Amino acid sequence: RQLVEFINDREGAVSRREIAQAFKIKGADRTWLRETLRALTDDGLINRQRGRRVAAPGRLPSVTVIEVAFLNEDGEAYCRPVAEHDADAPATIRLVHGRGAGPAPGVGDRILARLRRTESNEYEARVIRLLAAAPRQILALYVKEGGKDVLRPIDRKMRSDYEAVSPLLKDIRVGDYVAAVPVAASGRPGGKQAKIVERLGRLDDPRVIPQIAARSREIPIEFAADVLRETDKLTPPALGNRTDLRQVPLVTIDGADARDFDDAVWAEADTDPKNPDGWHAIVAIADVAWYVRPGSPLDRSARERGNSVYFPNWVIPMLPERLSNDLCSLRPNEDRACLAADLWIDRNGKIKRYEFRRAIMRSAARLTYEQVQKARDGAPDDAIAPLYRSVIAPLYGAFKALKKARERRGTLDLDLPERNILFDEDGEVAEIVPRQRFDSHRLIEELMIAANCAAAEALQNASQPTVRRLHDAPDAEALESLRESLAAFGIRLAKGGVIRPSMFAGILAQAQESQHAPLIHNLVLRSQTQAYYAPADLGHFGLALRRYCHFTSPIRRYADLIVHRRLIATFDLGEGGDVNDSIEGLRDVGEHISNTERRAASAERDALDRYTTRYLADRIGATFPGRVSGVTRAGLFVQLDETGADGLVPMQALPDDWYNHDQVRHQLVGERTGLTFSMSDPVIVRLTEADQATGRLNFDIVEGGTQGKTRKGRTPARRSKLKRPPSRRKRTR
Repeated sequence: RQLVEFINDREGAVSRREIAQAFKIKGADRTWLRETLRALTDDGLINRQRGRRVAAPGRLPSVTVIEVAFLNEDGEAYCRPVAEHDADAPATIRLVHGRGAGPAPGVGDRILARLRRTESNEYEARVIRLLAAAPRQILALYVKEGGKDVLRPIDRKMRSDYEAVSPLLKDIRVGDYVAAVPVAASGRPGGKQAKIVERLGRLDDPRVIPQIAARSREIPIEFAADVLRETDKLTPPALGNRTDLRQVPLVTIDGADARDFDDAVWAEADTDPKNPDGWHAIVAIADVAWYVRPGSPLDRSARERGNSVYFPNWVIPMLPERLSNDLCSLRPNEDRACLAADLWIDRNGKIKRYEFRRAIMRSAARLTYEQVQKARDGAPDDAIAPLYRSVIAPLYGAFKALKKARERRGTLDLDLPERNILFDEDGEVAEIVPRQRFDSHRLIEELMIAANCAAAEALQNASQPTVRRLHDAPDAEALESLRESLAAFGIRLAKGGVIRPSMFAGILAQAQESQHAPLIHNLVLRSQTQAYYAPADLGHFGLALRRYCHFTSPIRRYADLIVHRRLIATFDLGEGGDVNDSIEGLRDVGEHISNTERRAASAERDALDRYTTRYLADRIGATFPGRVSGVTRAGLFVQLDETGADGLVPMQALPDDWYNHDQVRHQLVGERTGLTFSMSDPVIVRLTEADQATGRLNFDIVEGGTQGKTRKGRTPARRSKLKRPPSRRKRTR
């Protein structure tokens, strides 16, 4: 509030440096300031423009953020200011849209505009730039409110409802999820309006949840007719010049709920005397490139999707089921085309040499992580017992060597807890449990990483560009913020020198026995950059690898298919290779598939949150143990121990006090009572709201927090730089 008033008093003619100096903001708070200014600008609460003329009392500023409210009968757009102002009556703002100004703004668009006053409270506005386009389609829950047909958006960021106008679709009922398009109404409507164009399902039907998560992110679900026609004509390749691996007992090892099987593994002790105690491993990957040819309808569809999307009880595949569940699924005792990576590994896990071959294989067994782990622990079942000595034991031998290399590199291991949702026969959530993680998971991971490294190295040595999986080191600002936060817990992160993942591994080791271990783990995670795809050769920081690409899942990642095509062309392995993509083309596709990957991850999290909210919806008023997972100026985020569900404890739900946000220590500190809530603190919360439409959970604090010093004996902990407003209203933050 102080920040908004400070900027608006100066009509935005103030730099970030001037703001930082005025509020004495340094260090980690500079990141908060930059993000806060961006958010306040996006929300229309401030407008930082140099050289603006100060508006007279009762007038709108000459440059401000407006939102298109409605169109008149002639199609002229009329707007309203987003921020509050002191005029006696609502201003009339007519948008003047000249030639060459781009597409005409639509209802709901937010615009940075220059205003010219024409009458006492009337203005003409000209577009400076479009800040945020209104959604062209919204997904909403249809409800009745005050006798009106109301559409409540399922997107948490959309905070205002729409009035449903025009004749409703047949059979639409209260409690239906619908798709609607905003409409421009004549006159001056009381609020936003939209027309329902499609019924999606019922609020009380759990099967609609993944559909909603996918549709809200515009993820393609159905395949086009030409794609399906092409898929129907596909046939497996003959042996021809391929290597015959059908006598090698390759096995697939996946989760019990896996829906596709695109990688198989096998290992043996290396008989080469030059590699004592070494291993020869084969990682065989479904030969998707044989079926999906560059430029075909199937290829264009796969590129558009970028990747498969996995929900707890449903998958949206990158490729049609004829491929993903049949021709490219390495099912037991069926001949399948594959691209095999032969890896020769020394006793210390270093890859001495590699070879890529196109082959025909026949999986000896479809195994699960649980099966393999039980066998390793001495309790093999009847299916795996005959394979243990010849297949499983050698795989663990190769894994042991690769694990040595991983430990020597000092990789950053951030094992994040995952939730596993179990369903009953009706598709309802029966239970939410932590997903178990075994050495059998790590075995497969290490073999896949080794194959990925070999592919990246092979293409680099052949001077062949491709799309690589890149993970940069944390930037200087993130490191400085982490350094200040760690110092509060007595952990030193040295300045200068080369940043290595082993430094973070050392921090996690120091914190392992500390009560703050979950918080420090979270701080290290937040300091890391996001991985992405690009043709650059920058390596993978988290894995401490000089070169890395994705090779092992072309059935579900377009990046891997590109790598397969490059390998096939580079080593002259037959049809389906491609070397025509330019660096610029690879850069474009890398950016696209990075975005589709993030889109998929967002949809998957959204579905998980909605299922969890549905599971807890009938437990309003119940109390749960949990931990503080986030500390913000809006309140506390809490993750429940039982289900892993995340929800918000709003500021007004905290014990009555004025809370200062300590951004370095990640705390809220009560000014009067000294009551302190820190990230990772154990708490008991009461569930007050479970909104199935948005997947949002709200809690009240029942127990938790630590009693610090009172206001008179305030600790020297760094406080929020924003001063308390003059009024002392109860629970005003």
